[in-house]
Amino acid sequence: MRTSAHARWQRSEPQDDERILKELGYTQQLHRRMGAFGNFSASLSVISIMSGALLLFGYGLNSGGPAVVVWGWLAVGPLVLCLAAALAEITSRYPTSGGLYYMARQLGGERWSWCTGWLNLLGLLGGIAAQDYGIATFTAAWANLQFGFVPTPGSLLVLFTVILALHAVMNLFGTRLMNVLASLSAWWHLAGAVVIIGALALVPSHHRPAGFVFSEFTNNTGWSSPVYVVLLGMLLPCFALAGYDTSAHMSEETSGASVAAARGIIRSVAVSWVAGGILLAALLFAIQDYASTLGSETGVPVAQIFLDALGAATAKALLLVIIVAQFLCGYTVTASASRMIYAFARDGALPGSAHWQRVSRRTAVPANAVGLAVGVAFVLALPSLYSATAFSAVTAISVVGFTPAYAIPVLLRLRHRDRFTPGPWHLGRWSRPVGWVAVLWAAGVTVLFLLPQASPVTATSFNYTPVALLVALAMAALWWHFGRRSYGVPRSGTANARDQIDEAEDII
Repeated sequence: MRTSAHARWQRSEPQDDERILKELGYTQQLHRRMGAFGNFSASLSVISIMSGALLLFGYGLNSGGPAVVVWGWLAVGPLVLCLAAALAEITSRYPTSGGLYYMARQLGGERWSWCTGWLNLLGLLGGIAAQDYGIATFTAAWANLQFGFVPTPGSLLVLFTVILALHAVMNLFGTRLMNVLASLSAWWHLAGAVVIIGALALVPSHHRPAGFVFSEFTNNTGWSSPVYVVLLGMLLPCFALAGYDTSAHMSEETSGASVAAARGIIRSVAVSWVAGGILLAALLFAIQDYASTLGSETGVPVAQIFLDALGAATAKALLLVIIVAQFLCGYTVTASASRMIYAFARDGALPGSAHWQRVSRRTAVPANAVGLAVGVAFVLALPSLYSATAFSAVTAISVVGFTPAYAIPVLLRLRHRDRFTPGPWHLGRWSRPVGWVAVLWAAGVTVLFLLPQASPVTATSFNYTPVALLVALAMAALWWHFGRRSYGVPRSGTANARDQIDEAEDII
């Protein structure tokens, strides 16, 4: 049976996607209008080297400085690739919008699935909040250079709300637009990175020496332990190289998903790691004044580097390139989160699941799920009104949600080898060693970013990531007690009797 099942999956062609999905227990509801490049582009856009890496660039300069930014990026990349490869292998076998929690159900049971789904949802919602708040800060920095605008917590929250609303509206127009924008985003990110790197390498008359870039250590965290500060600095690459599960969440809208989604995961991480490392190095070499970069009136160290090294006109132009890239990233993150909500609700895991799983008849978009995603993201960003460390806390929430959710299916796959039949994309004999490296790495990262990030710990510097995690887990436990009877993830190869099309009236 194992051999014949594996052979059947190996023969799967793009035109067999609906049959494969039916074998996994679902009927096709979403439109498959995304190709392999579109799927790869979606994950590349969510990872977004011009979002995660640049949004936390100032955090990295304060939490270890250039040395930790460079060496941390180089060290973390291969570990993230291990986790991505292990997850891609499982995605190839289970290409559904539910992604991680569906995998956990097949490999470990409903309790594991429930926990994985809630953690993944927390990571995605935190990702929306962090991404769109970051766009607001970069937009405010551009407005500062252009109009002398001085950002405040209140004005940033207003900008953030407008950006959230735009992403919500854009996500109501269906997969065809998503495929176009995801592909555009991939090319925009890569071309934009080339332009920025070229400008920083060729235009400035002065560059920092290699000794500064590779060995300069800066500690503005308040903690006295260099080791702890170095570990805190790992938040930059961990957040910047997260979100590649988007390829899995978009698999029900992708042709040939059992291969395309797996390749989309691993390729998006590899490309982002290489391109992001070069971009970060270019920024570090171009720093003209370290103190003024950290204390920039724009509120964005990257903007100050552009201003000092390239002049006002070029700085404003490059900031616009970054803002467009970040906006496209935020659009895709919102899409990924809405598909996760739709799939989780489809299996009865959320309060009011019947409402959140509804799909528009006209666009085949889970519109209510889009609204829920941006609504919760707004709530997660509210502490920015009073907390100086709110942004880094929101990014930590995203990492703490994503990382264990990625690792749980991998751990279950390692523990229950007899329950897993590889799909057409697999690691072969490298599956177990790569998997164990991934699991151990994920466990360490999860614990690390629950710890305080700044000293002394006060109301404004408190890392509220553990609070957000506890609230999410408490909600999951409470709803498990009252609502688990409605939860039913189909076993692979069975039909889901509850999976009927529940279409909402068109809202567009």
